[in-house]
Order: sequence, then structure tokens, then C-alpha cells
Amino acid sequence: MAGLRYGVVGLGVMGRNHARVLRELEDVELVGVVDPFAAHDDRLAVPVHAELDSLLEAGIDAAVVAVPTTMHVEVALRLAEAGVHALVEKPIAADLDGAHRMTAAFAERGLVGAVGHIERFNPALQNLRTRLEAGELGTVYQIATRRQGPFPVRIADVGVIKDLATHDIDLTAWLAQSPFQTVYASTSRRSGRPHEDMVAFNGHLHDGIITNHLVNWLSPMKERVTVVTGERGAFVADTISGDLTFYENGTVETEWDAVTAFRGVAEGSVIRYALKKREPLRIEHEAFRDAIVNGTPGIVTMAEGTTTLGVAEAVVRSAAEEREIAIESVLDENRAGR
Repeated sequence: MAGLRYGVVGLGVMGRNHARVLRELEDVELVGVVDPFAAHDDRLAVPVHAELDSLLEAGIDAAVVAVPTTMHVEVALRLAEAGVHALVEKPIAADLDGAHRMTAAFAERGLVGAVGHIERFNPALQNLRTRLEAGELGTVYQIATRRQGPFPVRIADVGVIKDLATHDIDLTAWLAQSPFQTVYASTSRRSGRPHEDMVAFNGHLHDGIITNHLVNWLSPMKERVTVVTGERGAFVADTISGDLTFYENGTVETEWDAVTAFRGVAEGSVIRYALKKREPLRIEHEAFRDAIVNGTPGIVTMAEGTTTLGVAEAVVRSAAEEREIAIESVLDENRAGR
């Protein structure tokens, strides 16, 4: 299948970014976008439809769903019914019931359904994943993330856990190749909105790795950092700049008594890797296109997106109940209710 015909549903910040990348992507034709509140935009160079049905009548093979989270299920199910492959922005849905219905609809029809967890396609994290798989860090002990920045006025339907922390949940399990087992969280609401705008939570992965995550919309500086600590040192990935740095455990003996008395590791060499830096959104779309055309792996599947949402639901519950929550208990309750 060549020359895939694409549409974009939703022309917010991310929708326009998707449209920009799709116009530049090989073997793809952006044929239209949907937004009931947007007039024709000459910069898009494609028709702007007021309704999804109008775009479907124009004929599309694939679509990006970039509407508010609470509308993801409605739009995605309509695309599945029409036989259209879909890349749904994260989080996959506002709740697990919707996520499961969406996943099932695409699977039953043999359609490619992907979720836009874009951090997996960041060059720093992709290179880090390769190095971890090669054993360069040895046994991994801990993964810590910090995701902080100013309040995004465009987000109104979910809190910081489902909108931002889902990035860290997904990338942590992906880097470790191990799912979350338990989480313990604390949240606060400082902006007067009904949803949380700050969260700090710890986790345990199935393979024994401990995790720590700080996420908020209340910081005047923007920070996107992942630190992976293991037996040979620590990797630090900055996904804003796309930089990856390795801090090696020291092997040089010291005669400084105050330092040698400490029986932990010592500072060693520091390496900042030179990486080929390509836009993560473009890499994500290449993976989605190739999954449609060739069945190539590499996308974040809807099943994975649903698992990530399940962890986010556990984080929300942990903060509300002030106790550690087992992820499987949340997933089991959802299965029992379906």
C-alpha cells in the first residue's frame, strides 16, 4: 500500500504539529483535517472539515486523533467502523473502559491502532534503550524522571497524571522492559482546577527496579529528565535537548581519607554522546506508516497505551487513598466490571 491518504482530527497545538509532519512525510498524502471551530488555514494547504463524516467521505486510509482526551473513544471508534487506521494522542482514553473498547475495535478489524507516547521516539531515550539492552549499565537499580513546566492552558479535561505522567510511566516500563507492579503517590491542586496539577510518586517494577517520578504544571522552568542508575554508573537523558550523558562509576583509588571511608561508588569518567537528532514526531509517524504498510513493529500499541492508563489510574487512586496500590488490582477490577 503506497501513498497512504491521511486525515487529522483536531487542530490544537498537537494536531497542527501532526499536520505539519504529515505534509513532509514520504508515501503519505494529507488530504484533510477536521475541526468544527477552525476556518480554512492556508498554511495547512488542505481542506478543513467541520465534521468527521465529511473527511471520511473524502476517503482516507489513516488518521491522527488529536481531540481532547474525553473525545478520543468516540472519534477512534468511528474511525474503526470506517476501516481507518488511527494514531491516537496520549493518553489513549480518559478511562480504562473506553481504552479497552477502542483496543478491541481495532484488533477485531485488523487495523493498526497506535498511541502517541512520543518520548519513546526521542533520540536520547532510543539510544539509552539500545545501551541498556547491550548491558552497558549492568543491572539496573533505579529509574527516576522529572517532568516539570508552566501550566498548559490548552489542557482542561484531565489532570497532570494522565496528561503528563503517562509519558514517564510508558518510557520507564519501556526502558526497563518490565511493567509496573505497585505505585505510591501524593498529589496537590494549587491552580484552582478540579484536577491535580502536581504529583510525586514511587513505583516498583516487576523485575525489582524502583522508580521515582516528579511531575507538575507549576514550575517556571521546563524540565524533561530521565536518570537510570545501575551497577556501572548512571545514564542521564534530557529529552528537551535530545542529549544523553553517561556518568561512570570511578575505579581510581584515592588517598583522601574522608572519601575512602565511604564504601559506595566514586565519581568516574563522564561521557556525553554525539547523537543523530531527528524530530521525535517524525520518527513516530514513520513507525506508524511502516506498521500500516509492512506490519513493522515499533509503534506504541493500544494495548500498551491501555496498560499505561491503568498505571495512571492506580497513581490517582493511591493519592486519593494514601496507600500503595497494586497495578494488577486496578486492572482486575476493570476486567470484572466489563
